[in-house]
Amino acid sequence: MKKRLIAGDRPTGKLHIGHYVGTLRPRVELQNSYETFVLVADAQALTDNFDNPTKLKDSVTEIMLDYLAVGINPEIVPIGLQSAIIQIPELTSYLANLVSFSRVMLNPTVKDEIKQKDMGNEAPFGFVAYPVSQAADILIVNAEYVSGGDDQVPMIELTRQIARRFNNIYGHVFCTEIEYIKGTFGSLPGTDGAAKMGKSLGNVIYLSDSNDSIREKVKKMYTDPNRLRANDPGTVEGNPVFTYLDAFQEQCGTQILVDELKERYRKGGVGDVEVKKHLTEILINVIEPIRTKREELQNNMDYVKAVLKQGTANWQNQAEITMQKVRNAVGLYSID
Repeated sequence: MKKRLIAGDRPTGKLHIGHYVGTLRPRVELQNSYETFVLVADAQALTDNFDNPTKLKDSVTEIMLDYLAVGINPEIVPIGLQSAIIQIPELTSYLANLVSFSRVMLNPTVKDEIKQKDMGNEAPFGFVAYPVSQAADILIVNAEYVSGGDDQVPMIELTRQIARRFNNIYGHVFCTEIEYIKGTFGSLPGTDGAAKMGKSLGNVIYLSDSNDSIREKVKKMYTDPNRLRANDPGTVEGNPVFTYLDAFQEQCGTQILVDELKERYRKGGVGDVEVKKHLTEILINVIEPIRTKREELQNNMDYVKAVLKQGTANWQNQAEITMQKVRNAVGLYSID
């Protein structure tokens, strides 16, 4: 039998090439090798968007279009809507008793996001506790692997610890050997050179961007700030343009081209304009078919909604199987 894998995203807007390189492309590559479950984590996104639920509702459609356009196959991959899977909050309530507040706060992703969003002591409890809900996402389908970004590693370790404690107290229910599957490339920096690409930072290239938009965004991309002229020797390492070229060279068959550009750039034999031209062509080759498929799907929203409805039903069925085991293990009073 295939090993079970879970992946997902928070629906806070359209997905971009950072998502594509970091999680979507690996997800598509793995879907035939693993029994894959994909989750649209709208309930989790509500923890720091509670005052703008319309944004999340609209973004569910956007994320579904992106999922299907990049090649996630709904015939073999159930895509579920988190808020409709009522077993997840039920499991979260049981798991929350098995982990301390201080342990949750050791998660660097939680601490970093609280700092980045300037929440301070006003961070909603739901936001602070979302790693427990993420553990429930994984354990509700008893996944053995998680595919995602590097920020998932601390969360996976917490999930292992919670699962082990549950099994020790109530008996064996959950898989505890949960592993992280990292994509072949990693993550992309923002077009402005920032370490992280983010919608709120305005430094992204969307999977739905037009060719003209791609050209304009690449034109404005940061390169080597110390390079003043095209014939000046330049630095490749840490240069966002070359990081992007590296991310797509195998997919586009441009390994030799990228290696040659790097060599010429280091020697001052090629200008930023020419390098960006090559990157623009590569990104258009990657994004254009995704955008075309996305536009076709937008004209068939009944199909998109049906995919989400069926995928959610599959999630619900698996979640209920797990929760029957959990309820029996915990042994609370039954009114039946």
